[in-house]
Amino acid sequence: MNFKEKIEKEIKAQLKQDIFLRSTPSPEFGDYAIFLEEPNKKLKSSLIEKTEVKGNYLNIFINKKKFIEDALKLKQDYKTNLGNKKKLLIEHTSINPNAAPHVGRVRNAIMGDSLSRILKFQNYNVETHYYVNDVGKQISMLVLAAGDKKPRFNELLDLYIKINKELEKNPELEKKVFELLNRLEKGDVKVKNKFKAIVDICLKGQVKILLDLGIRYDFFDYESKYLWNKRINEILKKLERTGKVFTDEHGRKVVDLKQFSLPMENSVMVLTRNDGTSLYQLRDLAYTIEKMEKTKNNLIVLGEDQKLYFQQLKSTLSLIGEKAPEVVHYSFILLKEGKMSTRSGNLVLLEDFMNQSLEKAENELKKKGNYSEKLAKMIGYGAIKFQILKIAPEKNITFDWDYALSFEGETGPYVQYTHARICSILKKSKLSQKIDCNKFNNEEFQLIKKLSEFQEVIKESAIKYKPNLLCNYLIHFSQLFNNYYSKYDIKSSRERVFLASRIKQILSIGLALLGIEAPESM
Repeated sequence: MNFKEKIEKEIKAQLKQDIFLRSTPSPEFGDYAIFLEEPNKKLKSSLIEKTEVKGNYLNIFINKKKFIEDALKLKQDYKTNLGNKKKLLIEHTSINPNAAPHVGRVRNAIMGDSLSRILKFQNYNVETHYYVNDVGKQISMLVLAAGDKKPRFNELLDLYIKINKELEKNPELEKKVFELLNRLEKGDVKVKNKFKAIVDICLKGQVKILLDLGIRYDFFDYESKYLWNKRINEILKKLERTGKVFTDEHGRKVVDLKQFSLPMENSVMVLTRNDGTSLYQLRDLAYTIEKMEKTKNNLIVLGEDQKLYFQQLKSTLSLIGEKAPEVVHYSFILLKEGKMSTRSGNLVLLEDFMNQSLEKAENELKKKGNYSEKLAKMIGYGAIKFQILKIAPEKNITFDWDYALSFEGETGPYVQYTHARICSILKKSKLSQKIDCNKFNNEEFQLIKKLSEFQEVIKESAIKYKPNLLCNYLIHFSQLFNNYYSKYDIKSSRERVFLASRIKQILSIGLALLGIEAPESM
């Protein structure tokens, strides 16, 4: 329980009512304020120095010495027990295994990875899952394009773009694509092996690139599993018993979703082809139900272009009494010309993007005379992650390399540099645990107040599934420290050195929760 929560508990007990303790806009109004119908009430607490009434607000001035003692106590890991060791399954990334990933896809992976870290920190037992769409039309197109050859990973993208262009010129080729899918679903061993070979090549290549960014997965779940088990037939029968399934003019089985608040063009969901074979949607229903059976605490990260599809999925599940996961939707990383597309080749490959970021980080470090390959990766990859995570999920990102890699401004390198600066101070100073809390001045008190918010910020980031809240906090905290550093000699007192060590700890933990390393020198 942090200091704010302790005060809230005491005030609730005295007033015998629920209250909301809010921060004040300025120190002259105290540290916290409560809105009360009758604010002229006396509060007794060793944690409170005094109270003042301003209109309907009771302004609270805290006992600074006790607050500082609480904020800087020795055993502090800033964790809460929000998760209470409950199992939580998070599915993210799930890039189609048909080519090297482009930059537009990495936001899903980076967001999912950071959310996994934040939720683990909140004492959830987190499992990360990657759903591999290994039997879709796109894979069938690649199988057709590859023929009897075994392409390398870096050849897949060109093959995929080429087959798309050929399909545009010759629509008859599409029959061969669906023929392969039909043979696959009927268990043709030769076709199954061809699909598996292409998917394995692609998935290994994609995962290697993501691993370079420090992104890992606990489980890979394959869509093909639902082609050859009884689950999809059971789900289809359940849906048919609702009376909401009909056969459309194309001979496909379709579920009627008109009772839900969906646009007219999305008021049905197609489940099968006219030959009776299942579509992705039906298999996804089976996969989702299976995930929810593992744990009700379920989260999925999806692009905003999947919003309507997810509403269809959720509505269809509700017809048979099943729940859908919670969803985090994110907007896109844009090129100047617009959204990226694997099909047309209008994209920047993630691997090229990472290499460019690494090269730019190397150049910056060489200018400063502090280059190493390890440090360049910390800075370059950290810059990509921070630039993506600091933007609220619902907002688009137009990536700016020069800004993202700047050691000034609202960037990852700026926070990393602040951490490295404190490390340098601590190397030249003797850290003592014996401090006098009365010796901190007002600026130091404001830093300690900001420090005390850290636990609450992480908790809010977890509850709202928004790593950008943590990014904003780290930026502001770094700015406060650097302003303080420019005015005072930190090494001049044991209190200042101790405070700097606590700030370093918070920056290190915060960056780690974003999946970013905290360098000790820059």
